[in-house]
Order: sequence, then C-alpha cells, then structure tokens
Amino acid sequence: MPLSPLEHDRRYGELDQVMRAYAGQPADDTPERPGEALTAYLRHTWHTRPWALATAERQLREYADNPPGRLRLRLGEFYAVPDVGLPESGVQQWLRCLAGHIGRSIEEGRVPPPAAPATHWEWHARFPELGQLLGGWFSQDMPDEFDDHEAALDDYRAATDPQLVARLTGELHELLALDLGETDYAVAVAELGMEVDPPAPYSPSGWLALVADRLTTPRPEYGTPA
Repeated sequence: MPLSPLEHDRRYGELDQVMRAYAGQPADDTPERPGEALTAYLRHTWHTRPWALATAERQLREYADNPPGRLRLRLGEFYAVPDVGLPESGVQQWLRCLAGHIGRSIEEGRVPPPAAPATHWEWHARFPELGQLLGGWFSQDMPDEFDDHEAALDDYRAATDPQLVARLTGELHELLALDLGETDYAVAVAELGMEVDPPAPYSPSGWLALVADRLTTPRPEYGTPA
C-alpha cells in the first residue's frame, strides 16, 4: 500500500522539497558546481529553514544508496523520483552529487548570497501568499468573475483570514524592496500565477504597490461610506 503522509514526510519529505525545486529546471549539477535549481533551494532554505539542510543531505544519500527494490515497487511503498531528464542509470549518482553539495554548504558555510528568486519553485517558496492571491484571484478567469481588479482584491480580503492578509502585505513589500526592473516584475507576477495585465495605467510594480496600500487601509463596514 502507498506510504502514509507521516511515513512519507519522515523518510522523504525534504528529498521531495529538493526534487520540487527542479520543476521546469535542468538537472545540470556537476561535482564542481551546483545548478541553478539546487542553488535556489539552498538560498531559500538557508534563509527560512537552515536546520532542514542536514535532513535533505541524509535523505538524498540514503535514497541513492538504497533505491527501492522490487518488493517496495510492487507495494507502492516508495518515493518516485520525478523525471529530471537523466537516464535511470545516472539518477543515483546525481542524487549523491546533490547530497555532496548540500553537505559542503553546511560544513563550509557556503551560503548563496541574497538575490531575487531564479526559478518557478523559488518564487512560490518565497512568496506563497502572493502566489495564492495572483493565481487564485487574477487568473485568466478574473474578467468573467469580477467587475475589475479592485473587486477581485475585495473578494480576496473578504475570504481570507486577516493574518494571511497581513502576511501577503509583508510579501508585497519584500518583493518591491528587490527593486527590480519592470520587465522583471512582469516575470515575477507571471511566475506567481497572474494571467491578466495590471489595470491601466499601472505598471506591474506600481500595481503591486497599490495592492499593498489597499491591504493596509481598513475596509469600510457595510453601509458605511468608503
């Protein structure tokens, strides 16, 4: 039978996080240099959950040294490494390569310097609530569901716990503090799930600043003039 959620996380939880970091990214790591996906994982995890790195190193190495045998494959009690474009014969060596980079990062303090997210996974790992807002309320269906951007934002506020709204506000200020160019902000909101243009006459960063301002303005009570 398949692994229970608890057993999955205990044996493969952080391995799965590393693998998710490779979504849409090549497995181009070499023994001398980690690829962009692993660098993004290291950068974000050092900043948010540094204690998880040792778990990732152990789970990667254990999986590489003890891949699932026929019985576990038949019973479904294993973690399936996603297709990363490598031949099956090269996956174990690649996993050991990743474990080596993570181990050296811990032992030698090799911490990637702060930077804007470089991969789809890193954008969502760093700005999860903004991804919820943009992907859930500003998808291509927004014009069919709401009169305009402001109505969609009002619906988000009405449906979302105030603590999460506060978290979103912090993420917006963090994103704006990256001081990116407008093209890069357009890439950022697209990576985070936005499928409609900002309302005229706003640029992507201008609209994000407007949203942050709206979220810090108390919503009027029903029947009270705005």
